Amino acid sequence: MKPQLNSLRAQLFTAIGVILLLSAVLTFGVGGLLTRQAVDRATLRDLSHQADLLGRREQGALLPLARISDLRPYLDRQSEQVVVLPSLRSKTPFASEETLRKLRAGQAVDGSISIAGTSNYFAARRVDQKAFVLLRPHRSASADWLPFLNALAIAAAAGMLLAALISLSLGRLITRPLDRVALASRALAERGASDPVPVQGARELRSLAISFNEMSAQLAEAREAEKAFLLSVSHELRTPLAAVRGYSEALADDAIAPHEAADTIGREALRLERLVGDLLDLARMSRSEFSIRRAPVDLDEVAREAVQRFQAQSESFEVQLEIASDGAAPALGDHDRALQVASNLIENALRVTPAGGSVRVVAAPGMLTVEDTGPGLAPDELSRAFERFYLYSRHRSERSVGTGLGLAIVKELVDGMRGTVTVKSELGNGTSFTVRLPLDGESEAVKTPFEKTEATREPAV
Repeated sequence: MKPQLNSLRAQLFTAIGVILLLSAVLTFGVGGLLTRQAVDRATLRDLSHQADLLGRREQGALLPLARISDLRPYLDRQSEQVVVLPSLRSKTPFASEETLRKLRAGQAVDGSISIAGTSNYFAARRVDQKAFVLLRPHRSASADWLPFLNALAIAAAAGMLLAALISLSLGRLITRPLDRVALASRALAERGASDPVPVQGARELRSLAISFNEMSAQLAEAREAEKAFLLSVSHELRTPLAAVRGYSEALADDAIAPHEAADTIGREALRLERLVGDLLDLARMSRSEFSIRRAPVDLDEVAREAVQRFQAQSESFEVQLEIASDGAAPALGDHDRALQVASNLIENALRVTPAGGSVRVVAAPGMLTVEDTGPGLAPDELSRAFERFYLYSRHRSERSVGTGLGLAIVKELVDGMRGTVTVKSELGNGTSFTVRLPLDGESEAVKTPFEKTEATREPAV
């Protein structure tokens, strides 16, 4: 297929061709000028050498310059002529005043002169009281340097042809990796996947191929994560919906007491509402629509408010919920978001702590820790603790609370407040989540990467 005029290969070939053409023209012009100058100098040296020989011969003659006309047949073969100047003081069209002056001084004179509109090389020599001028037309020298110009033209044409072939190969070499990336991009857009692009060519082309392969791998991972997330969400939605449907059918068949069915349907509906709320929270954070303000916040106050929220629930689970604090625990963050973080961590701890165990909330300047006496996490689970539904799926049979999105929301919110959250755990020795927030900075509201949209709502836990 012929390359289109707007293709990179055609543009490269055109650009290189223009550069080569300009280079050839410049080389031909400069080379021709230098060649002509060299031929002119060589012609003038040759004419001067002949004049010297002729002058020395006539100096030894009995009658100098008397028989010089006898050389005319030999000179005609070289398009030359010789003119005798009988007087060195009389004006003549064959010699200028400057030439006559130098001849009178006994100097040899070489150069160019125009006679009757014809340019000639000349060599003038003095012999006794007379002088002669040897002339050769410039046009005779043209025949000497034109072959050089022809050779230059042939060399330039051969060079351009060779350069054109090289430029075509170079164009293919440069554009082939780009064509591969383009084809892979179309395959990625059409099928959602593509084979890795070979890492070849120059450094920039290799960098392009590496970047595309990394992007393709990340897109594949993102699609797999999205697929897994949708499967998890559908699974979590199916359970309460099945319960609602089952109890509604049992109620219609009078197979269950109305109040029991109402309690179960209401509980499952509340769980659905909280799950949808958590999904909306994650969607807002993914679109950078959450409002997070960085201002002075007391983590002791946040911890006490969160503990109060879950006090009744912890008593129903027979789990001791307590707080440890030495007083004010200042930090920079968002009070409502910090409360949501603490609530989600406490809910997660209550879900896994067995009856008779305890959950402890520790507040300190710039730090909030939630510790439990639950079963703990295996080493391979620590790196996945903040994945959506991961820990919930593992411990769902132990407590019928939460939605499986709490820890994922914690991670997003803490990142939004420019803090960090870490987890420490050992199997059989409980788990500890620690949130660290900045201690210094400006106290006024500062927008984080999340853009403010709507008012903060109560956390979905």
